[in-house]
Amino acid sequence: MSSQPPISPNMGVQSAIRTEPGVPVIRNVNWGGLKTLYVKEVRRFFKVQLQTVWAPAIQTLLYLIVFTTALGANGAVHVRGTTTSFADFVGPGLIVMGMMTNAFANSSFSLLVGKIQGTIVDYLMPPLSTGELLAALVGGAVTRAFCVGGAVWLAMLLWPGIHIMPRHPLMVLAFGLLGSVFLALLGVLTSIWAEKFDHAAAVTNFVVGPLTLLSGTFYSVDRLSPLFRDISHANPFFYIISGFRYGFLGVADSPVAIGLALMVVLNGALAALCYGLLRRGWKLKS
Repeated sequence: MSSQPPISPNMGVQSAIRTEPGVPVIRNVNWGGLKTLYVKEVRRFFKVQLQTVWAPAIQTLLYLIVFTTALGANGAVHVRGTTTSFADFVGPGLIVMGMMTNAFANSSFSLLVGKIQGTIVDYLMPPLSTGELLAALVGGAVTRAFCVGGAVWLAMLLWPGIHIMPRHPLMVLAFGLLGSVFLALLGVLTSIWAEKFDHAAAVTNFVVGPLTLLSGTFYSVDRLSPLFRDISHANPFFYIISGFRYGFLGVADSPVAIGLALMVVLNGALAALCYGLLRRGWKLKS
């Protein structure tokens, strides 16, 4: 008498369907795989949180100390006819600046280290669609950005002489999210293009760094000459920082609605570009 379980008449058909080449097993979103890659990205930077979260937060606070000390306790900034203290003005800009730079740092490292170490197959072989791969990489970078931004904000709450409570929390979340996603997508694009760490460092030093520092983080663009004011308005980082500051102060250097619409369009275009390059496997599969 056989000890094998009885075979259902439909079992052979189902087995054939499962093993037939070209037939997708996961027909919709692979939530399990997406979550796994996202958790991997978060754990990767959280294992060295002293370097990836707390060190950037302390560096951002040092900017606040240096500039408020240099300008004195009575320093003031005029924005759209409103006068505010320099510490209150620069605080929100420093928070979102730290968020953006760390979102870029996280996503620009993911695929690049895989190409250099020869482990890029770990990203390409799992049963993940291009959209799921991109979403997990961007999600991990945005998580790191909010960890850094939250740490800086909590430290500023305890800092004497600065008032950092949001007046429009939805605007803070919207511009914080849009700015983090924008830099995360730029980091993914850099990670696809770069072939060594020097290439990623070049983008950081010659693109992200200058655009961040010249975006109105430490000054109001209304004080600039018309030429440089127009140049500042061509900088997408300017709209992120201005809108994020509006969430705290209630005033901004640019129309908030225009900034929101522009960042949605730029994020959509950049996401489409990253999606196309990942789908083609440009500089990843060769």
